Parts: sequence; structure tokens; C-alpha cells
Amino acid sequence: MEQQPRNRSIIVGVQLQNQTNFDYSMLELRNLADACNIDVAGELSQKASRINPSHYIGIGKVEELKALAEAHEAEVIIFNDELSPSQIRNLEAALERTVIDRTILILDIFAERANTREAQLQVEVARLQYMLPRLVGLRESLGRQGGGAGLKNRGAGETKLELDRRRIEERITMLQSELEKLVARRQIQRKQRQKNEVPVVCLVGYTNTGKSSLMNALMEAYNSGTLKQVFAENMLFATLETSVRSIDLPDHKSFLLTDTVGFVSQLPHHLVKAFRSTLEEVAEADLLVHVVDYAHEDYEQLIAVTNETLKALGASDIPTIYAYNKCDLAEETYPRVENNTVYLSVKEKSGLTELVEVIRRHIFTDYVECDILIPYSEGRLVAYFNEHGHVQSTSYEPEGTRMKLECRSADLARYQNEITVM
Repeated sequence: MEQQPRNRSIIVGVQLQNQTNFDYSMLELRNLADACNIDVAGELSQKASRINPSHYIGIGKVEELKALAEAHEAEVIIFNDELSPSQIRNLEAALERTVIDRTILILDIFAERANTREAQLQVEVARLQYMLPRLVGLRESLGRQGGGAGLKNRGAGETKLELDRRRIEERITMLQSELEKLVARRQIQRKQRQKNEVPVVCLVGYTNTGKSSLMNALMEAYNSGTLKQVFAENMLFATLETSVRSIDLPDHKSFLLTDTVGFVSQLPHHLVKAFRSTLEEVAEADLLVHVVDYAHEDYEQLIAVTNETLKALGASDIPTIYAYNKCDLAEETYPRVENNTVYLSVKEKSGLTELVEVIRRHIFTDYVECDILIPYSEGRLVAYFNEHGHVQSTSYEPEGTRMKLECRSADLARYQNEITVM
């Protein structure tokens, strides 16, 4: 396939007072640009007490930026925040170049990665909602983005722009009603899972920390017969779809493992809103496994961003264990467990057993060891406990089948009238 020419850009950010993660967010902006097939040729930043309402940066900085863009022959200027419609308009007039913001970069990456119908609908709704108030400001910008631009919304952007406001609003309504049907279907599936009383463990974390790879490794280790691998790739936002797989342990216990979209700082609110239904899986989990890229120099910052996003989703109170992944690259001793933190390497398949043991401790708290006698007339219960419990021994007595086993206390209570607890 022919390689698409890459645009050259300048990235721009304003560091407000008390903003400690500015350098990291600019580095992340570079990564987002790269994922959008754009080269970063230069960078301009400004310290300020507030964002300039008309141009985002001060007028003097705008002149400096224009000179920098000319020197580097940069066609695109990328700003590290979401710009208002008037800021885009004013900046494009002053710079005579395409101006885009962090939000449209993330929306473009999501648009490229969305594979399922639901993810595609969610991304399109988010993009249309973002574009609606910016129709005037984006008209020239999107026109210039045609041709060899490395921005994924060029063709779609130009055609959408021809639609008037009402037609965009009608399209949003239509997409949302289609989304609601898909969401309703998933809620039915979720209710069914709750009815089956299978615990749900949800993988959360920053984008590209190894969540999907961890899910695949656990399936390989525990479900070797049914390898339904999920897509895992070393890139930002490889996973936009929520995948649910059952992990079946040797002692007849099982739990559902959910892989979710990765987080990123300043995740656009349109996207969070559009993906809320997908992210509801997180808020209803019994346990979260927060996967951390331990080899990343700013891993603490990544943890903080994920925790902020979980709080926004109403999931900050769910019990959480930490899986510090990529220890093979971090010169860290692994596998090892410290309280609720597991140091592991998915790539080396080391630490998976330890992680499952910690998960097991958290979710299988309602299991009891018991010695029961099942009358021969209730033979179906022998089959039930063989399937749903961990049987240590079975013997046959005059009154019935005696079983020593570990099972759910709820199962014991459910059949207490048909069996005798010894």
C-alpha cells in the first residue's frame, strides 16, 4: 500500500500556574500527532495565568508561532487543548495555516481504530457534536486538509461540512437512536451475567499499557481450548471495543474478564459521553485490574489520569488491584506480589498465576468448605455440585452421596432443604 505523505506541524501549549503535568501532556500530544500520521517539526509553549480567550496564546506569541511555522514549513498547527470556534477562526486568519486541537486529533485516531458498528457510531456522534459549533471556523481548515493531509477526517470532513446545521443534528439523532438499540442489547447481556452470578473483572488503564495482551495471555493460560483472542497492538487506542471473555479456572470457578478502551489525559468530553455506554461496564464491575506500564518514565502520571477518569465514570469506589506490567523492561524483580499490587511481564508470561491468585482472593469471598450428604433421590444435585463446586472427595453411604467440597455459600443455602450438611 502506498505510504501517505506526512504533514509537518508545530505543537503549541499553554502552561497554567500549578500545572505540574505540562511536559508530559506535550509529549503525549506528539504521540497523538504521530498516531495521526503527522510529523512534529517544532514546539512552542507559553506560561500564563489564563488562556487567551481570542487566540489561546498571546498576540506576540502568535507572531512568533507564524515565524516558527514558516521556518519549519509546517502546514498544520496543533494546540494542546480544545479550542473554541472563535479561537480556531482567529488563529487560522492570523497564521494562514490549518489549525487543529487535541480533541480532533483524538477523534481522528478513534475514527481510524473503530472496527465494530457500535464504536463507529460512538465516534461519529462525538465528531459531529464537536463539529457542530465549529462549522464556520472549520470550513477553510477542512478544505485545506484535503489532498495529502495526514488527517483522517479530510474526505468525510469536507462532505459533512456541506451539510447544514439541521442535517448534522438530524444525523446525530439518527445515530443516537441506533446506538441506543445496541446499548439496550448489551444491557440485557449484562443483566443476564448478573443473574448468573458470575463475577466481573474489568481491565482498566492508560492506552497502550498492555490490557489486551494481558487478556489474551490469561485466555491462553486458562482457556486453551477456546482461543478467542482480542486485538492487541503496540499503538494508542488499539482497543475501542469492550470485549468480554470467560476465564475458567481449574477448580470450577470462573469469572468474566472485560477489556476496555484505554484512557488518555484530557479525553474529549464528547468522546466520554459517546463511549459512556461502553464504559458503564467499568462502573458495574466487581473488581478492577488497573494495568500500568511500569517501564514508562511517567507511569505515576498515567495512574493519576486513569484514576481521574474512573472517578468521572463513578467507578472510583470499586475494589482495585494493580498489575505493574512490562517489568522485563523496567529492571524490576518479577513476578512478585505486594498487597494488592502484582509485578509481572505479560510478554514473558510471568506473573499471570500470581495475578489470578490476587483476583481470586478478591472475588471468591463467598465460597465455603463443606461436607454434605445428598439423598440418592436428588441425584441431579450431585451433578450440579460436581459442575459448580470444587469436589475434594466423594463417597457413597446408605443414605446417599457424601461430598467434601468447596462451593458458593449461596448454592448451599439454595439447596439446604434437599441436602444434609454434616
